[in-house]
Amino acid sequence: MTHLSVVGCGNMGGALLKGLSKSGTHRLVGCDIDPDALAAVADYCTETTDDLAVAAEADVVVLAVKPDMVGTLLEPLDLSADQTLISIAAGVSTDYVIARTDAKVVRLMPNLAAETNNMAAAVTGAVDDTVRALLAELGSFAEIDEAQMDIATAVNGSGPAFVFYLIGAMKSAGVDSGFDPEAAETLAAQTFKGAAETVLRSERSIDELIDAVCSPGGTTIEGMELLWDSDVDAEIAAAVHAAEDRSREMADESTDE
Repeated sequence: MTHLSVVGCGNMGGALLKGLSKSGTHRLVGCDIDPDALAAVADYCTETTDDLAVAAEADVVVLAVKPDMVGTLLEPLDLSADQTLISIAAGVSTDYVIARTDAKVVRLMPNLAAETNNMAAAVTGAVDDTVRALLAELGSFAEIDEAQMDIATAVNGSGPAFVFYLIGAMKSAGVDSGFDPEAAETLAAQTFKGAAETVLRSERSIDELIDAVCSPGGTTIEGMELLWDSDVDAEIAAAVHAAEDRSREMADESTDE
């Protein structure tokens, strides 16, 4: 059993608590000054509190607050060298956090799918077996270099929003052609889920998988020809790099504090 606290019980902090609660094997503490945020995660926690000192008693403390709050909270948390601090703040470097705490520091970029134990996460820093076991409960993770965290922030951190956008576009196409919205959303979302599972489980490349769906003269190849002739791949890449650039800007801003 791991004694873990999450400071900041908003969307991402709440998703981590919900995902970890499913095993029933951890002592989970949710900490926030917003009573509504605590109420939203109460069913997934052993304890909720607005007291940082209570959160600081945990073996693993997750700091799930906005980047501009990280520096403010590290001193009152007052963690020791035998504790682990996991920061999920975008753009806040590991070195910035290390300079302000005695705890072992891990930088994590998760995503909201942690709530359903389907998280994709990038992690760097003092990653030990306890941290690996916690992340494995929540989904899949990759241990990367600090220098790669800005692109990880864009790909798997911001990425779900880009995928939601694409699901919405496919849903809209279905509705335009007569589906009711609920049916269109179910089919579009499940199609993305199934396609993602196929990519993860198959030994074939993405191009090979596309070819497997396309029959000469069929419906899929007709749609793919339009996509191949468009700039959609460049636009998606541009969206990812815009998020990456913003993460880098946020890192510079935190360094300037």
